Amino acid sequence: MEIVRKRLIHIYRCRGVSRRTIRKFARYDPTLKSIYKLTASEITQLFSLPVKNASLFHSDLRNPVLKSRIQHELKSVKVLTAVDDNYPFVLKTIKDAPLVLYAIGNTNLLTQNPILSVIGTRKPSPEAMRKMEKFVLPLVQDDWIIVSGMAAGIDSYAHQLATQHKGKTIAVLGSGFNHIYPKQNTNLFKQIANKGLLLSEYPPDTPPERFHFPERNRIISGLSFGTFVIEATEKSGTLITVDQALDQGREVYALPGSPLTPHTKGCHQMIQDGAKLVQSPDDILEDWLRIEPNWVI
Repeated sequence: MEIVRKRLIHIYRCRGVSRRTIRKFARYDPTLKSIYKLTASEITQLFSLPVKNASLFHSDLRNPVLKSRIQHELKSVKVLTAVDDNYPFVLKTIKDAPLVLYAIGNTNLLTQNPILSVIGTRKPSPEAMRKMEKFVLPLVQDDWIIVSGMAAGIDSYAHQLATQHKGKTIAVLGSGFNHIYPKQNTNLFKQIANKGLLLSEYPPDTPPERFHFPERNRIISGLSFGTFVIEATEKSGTLITVDQALDQGREVYALPGSPLTPHTKGCHQMIQDGAKLVQSPDDILEDWLRIEPNWVI
């Protein structure tokens, strides 16, 4: 199994292939050994990969510099792969589950419960932190794990709330660990590294890209039994995570607010669409107590 794991980490780092293609490789040969013996032309024919992509992949597969870089990275970060025994089972059940996850911090958090994702707008209202102190802090103090995306706004508030009250938190990033985004979260990044867990689907040297953030959202919702939206505008990117949570069969919670502020419009729309209106942390707790007996980590 260890050799398969190493091959998966290596293949994942090669250019020219997507997660979908790597899954094709695994179906063709679960050991991934034969992939190394194929020519670029054979890769094109067997896996319907464009010639340019197949050539790039074939070249990277034999690149000693890439192999050396991977070895160097493995000394500073932990790596979880889809073939590992400690890979979170709840992620295996989601669509397009991550094949490789880079980690810094306490990976044991992935084996604990309950985990709740707390998300919202990047431009929160002045009342946002007070809302979170009332509705999220009691869960933090009750040993719940809070997962979010370390973005500006509500995400950052969620992590800060957990770290400042000696709670547990997981941050799923849209970039590699060497490119902290946003930069003003550098200290928060360090705090989570020391006291919680940082996860990224992207190798350490990967800068943030716009398309990374919708991708990482499926991991945020996938790790959690439910997603709690604190504030969201009418066309908030938060809705992407909510859609993914629903697609994954997870619970969705929304905090209502004044109809006079744009920060609550997205939450009100979610409630109209079937999200559970939260008036107290107990509204979330009672669902967890119902779900817990059948929840597999």
